[in-house]
Amino acid sequence: MTQAPPQFETRLARSETDLLALQHLRYTVFVEELGGAGAGVDHAAKLERDAFDPHFDHLMLIDNARPEGAGQVVGAYRLMRCEALPDAMPFYSEGEYDISPLRTSGRRLLELGRSCLHRDYRGGAAMFHLWQALSDYVAEHRIEILFGVASFHGTDVGKVAQSLSYLHHAHLAPPELRPRAKVYQRMNLVDPDEIDRPKAMKDTPALIKAYLRLGGVVGDGAFIDREFNTIDVCLVMDAARMSQKHRDIYARKRGSQKDKQ
Repeated sequence: MTQAPPQFETRLARSETDLLALQHLRYTVFVEELGGAGAGVDHAAKLERDAFDPHFDHLMLIDNARPEGAGQVVGAYRLMRCEALPDAMPFYSEGEYDISPLRTSGRRLLELGRSCLHRDYRGGAAMFHLWQALSDYVAEHRIEILFGVASFHGTDVGKVAQSLSYLHHAHLAPPELRPRAKVYQRMNLVDPDEIDRPKAMKDTPALIKAYLRLGGVVGDGAFIDREFNTIDVCLVMDAARMSQKHRDIYARKRGSQKDKQ
């Protein structure tokens, strides 16, 4: 993994202590902030965890200059490569989506999940460093397709009808790479000519917009996760289809962020 001195360090978790720190961050974000729940939530220890955690790689962002104490975990990403998936174990996304088009594509898959940042680090350089480390991981393992569920907060479909409709009409995955929600919530809620694009984009979470900028597309239908208090969409990014424009944008951002360090 990469290091970006003097403040941030990115690496994979390599101990139980690392994993507990990541699960505590996830509890802070997904449970305390967003009202999520689930069988794996440990309120007493303030940990958000599940049966998938022991099998995934966990990318962590560490702040080595945080006032409360150097070395605090402030960002997380959970990663599962297709070849590392245990026999008979599904991907996490398969609890919500039929991903058989991806499974049968013959491409090298990487599932992304549990992405989060401590609230003090949103909107700055922190997410850039996570993305840079993820890019290194993708290159190292020769990943061809990245996928995973990403979420809108809350379960009121009407509040995000513009956003869901825009994603459906403008960013639907091609049929050969199109997952489908198992408990199907229609995303085509607003006619294309009635979509308020500025509102649709404003109401779309930053992570989803970041995937779209990298050429990401969405599966067919949303999934309402009442346990986690979210409306989920399945995002797919085909590395081979990423345009040079997108790669150039992120290359320029890398250079700009390095200049600021």
